[in-house]
Amino acid sequence: MSKELERNTHHIDIANGLGEVHIADEVVAIIVALAATEVEGVASMAGNLTHEIVAKLGMKNLSKGVSVDIKDNTVSATLALNLEYGYSVPEVCKKVQEKVKTAIENMTALQVLDVNITIADINM
Repeated sequence: MSKELERNTHHIDIANGLGEVHIADEVVAIIVALAATEVEGVASMAGNLTHEIVAKLGMKNLSKGVSVDIKDNTVSATLALNLEYGYSVPEVCKKVQEKVKTAIENMTALQVLDVNITIADINM
């Protein structure tokens, strides 16, 4: 089995008869993080101590602060955010949820069950 298929991957149904498509959890997590940080009012993703140490060593982890649970072509995403001061928390979170849902569904053909957000910090 190839290295790519040894990771935690999920088969995506594409009816084109040309072969199979597998997507790694990491890829979905990166899509979540990139979509979330495109929303105005989001300062950055919040990570745990391990992610912060890795970042200080110069290795960038695009999926920090994100976890995804993929089962039967459905996704539940959980993310931790740092927001900018002065923005409405409920409005920013709603926009993030919509943006993340749209990005996952458009880019992977997986169905999004929920997008759960934790606000870790407010940047001044």
